[in-house]
Amino acid sequence: MSTEIPEYGQDEMAHPLPRTNIVDRVEWLVEQCRGKRVIHVGFADAGFREEQGRAGSWLHGHIDNVATSLVGLDFDGPGVAAAVDGGYEAHLVDCTDTAAVAALGLEPADIVLAGEVIEHLGAPGPFLEAMAQLSAPGGTLIVTTPNAYGLVNVVANITRRVEVNHPDHVVMFTWRTLTQLMQREGWKPTGSVTYVPTVRDRGDRSRLESLAVRLVLGLERLLGKLGRPYSADGLVVTAVRD
Repeated sequence: MSTEIPEYGQDEMAHPLPRTNIVDRVEWLVEQCRGKRVIHVGFADAGFREEQGRAGSWLHGHIDNVATSLVGLDFDGPGVAAAVDGGYEAHLVDCTDTAAVAALGLEPADIVLAGEVIEHLGAPGPFLEAMAQLSAPGGTLIVTTPNAYGLVNVVANITRRVEVNHPDHVVMFTWRTLTQLMQREGWKPTGSVTYVPTVRDRGDRSRLESLAVRLVLGLERLLGKLGRPYSADGLVVTAVRD
């Protein structure tokens, strides 16, 4: 079966970005989940779970305070076990496997939150397809992910010839590539916001390096106020089933 591939011109390479603003990621997500039935995918925050707990910034815990019901899904066995021991409903599952997700038999949710997970997956398309198993009619999918055009990596590349990335990330998205992928998998994007990430403490980071990172993140916030929010290092896209 062959598919005809259209011809593109240079003018079709530029894609206008929708107007939006920079938000506080945790506060914004908590408000989207308030009073809703929520399924939180990638909730365990593998690799940073203990740090987030100590800082009181574990997103899943904040959502639990405002949602009418909350289910966590993750592929991190210890994280799921710790959540269950803590009294949360949580399931160990590969969320790129549509059949495995469907086999959980979960009640579809008003909000399916895929927070900082899609960039870890070698099969983001099947993952988005599987999310349809979890979304109630008229429900909203929220995907949060690092922004490939965020300033931190641009500055780090120029000044230090390094790339700033979670050790487990395998793909990066821009607004265009993420919304295009979502549409291919049957989702209709409905909105976007961006966010400036929180600086995590690191024992071997010099004071000068910490100051430089904070200055760049401050610049992201300033650019957001000046109408350039897509310079921020975090991206959020909401969508409904098309």
